[in-house]
Amino acid sequence: MNKALLVLSDGTVFEGKGIGAPGETIGEVVFNTSMTGYQEILTDSSYKGQIVTMTYSQIGNYGINEEDVESSGGPKVEGFVVKEYLDFPSNWRSQIPLGRYLLENRITGIEGIDTRALTRHLRNHGAQMGIISTTDTDPNSLLIKVRAHPGISAFDFVAEVTTKAPYKWSEGCWKWCVVERQLPFLKVVVYDFGIKFNILRNLAEAGFDVMVVPAQTPAEAVLDMRPDGIILSNGPGDPETVTYAIENAQKLMGKKPIFGICLGHQILGLAMGGRTYKLKFGHHGGNHPVKDLETGRVEITSQNHNYCVDIHSVQGKAKLTHRNLYDGTEEGMRHVELPVMSIQHHPEAGPGPNDSVHLFKRFRELIEKG
Repeated sequence: MNKALLVLSDGTVFEGKGIGAPGETIGEVVFNTSMTGYQEILTDSSYKGQIVTMTYSQIGNYGINEEDVESSGGPKVEGFVVKEYLDFPSNWRSQIPLGRYLLENRITGIEGIDTRALTRHLRNHGAQMGIISTTDTDPNSLLIKVRAHPGISAFDFVAEVTTKAPYKWSEGCWKWCVVERQLPFLKVVVYDFGIKFNILRNLAEAGFDVMVVPAQTPAEAVLDMRPDGIILSNGPGDPETVTYAIENAQKLMGKKPIFGICLGHQILGLAMGGRTYKLKFGHHGGNHPVKDLETGRVEITSQNHNYCVDIHSVQGKAKLTHRNLYDGTEEGMRHVELPVMSIQHHPEAGPGPNDSVHLFKRFRELIEKG
């Protein structure tokens, strides 16, 4: 494809070649350190509003298949940045090349830039808005456009990615052979703020009867379903923009056991009257060590978030249960009185390690203890 430019809001310019759909796209530029799993990353709704840079050097080498997606409706990223795109995938499960997948879903990307330099720049100067263009190759023109963008905190991306209607989920985790689950079913209602399918698979695997509802579903309607527990899912954007979710969480705490994951964790923190703060460049990747302060165990985790809960702001209401060993930031909490737990990282992986998958079982035990 023709020449393409990536221009950051601070004026930094990277030149490469376009991949995917020709055109122009604006988003917050972040980097992901996972070595595999680009298809799961592209379809993770938490990336709505963002341009994702892959730090691994070769992307596209195993193609795309219709099974390894984390949401319906195709990719959710605003744009995609890679060092070297491989248009000749070699994998028995591959159905189409990555570039064709991006083209069919109207996602504009760029390849051939120094992603190591870009990652270092974002690490030193922070995540920032950027624009990819294959049609306008004037850096000054692109800089004006990206600086005119209000930023991701101006939008409620949850409303764009949530399901439009409730649905049931029963599919478990993929296995080489079928294994019958022996656990008695417990009913959970999952708020879809941008849910990843692998969360639903792991809930089914843990013996839950899963009902997914839209993000704006009133708390009263959820309680009328008589669930045994409630899940607040991951999702995109600034948690403070999702005011309806915060209000519903306030109404639900103390009524049913609750498990918040990623954005759901942040929403619980705000519902308790706490604060959230934005990380300099976010945590995105599958290699973050997190210490479980209750067991002393260190787990390698999958992460995708730009915001954290300030645990001091919920002092007396919640206690810290997990801490990130890279930078010491908060990774989990538990209410001091109510059956409410939450985690900042992704126990379902997809992509990434499954060291934290036991947290689904921990939530089940929380429900069973009453």
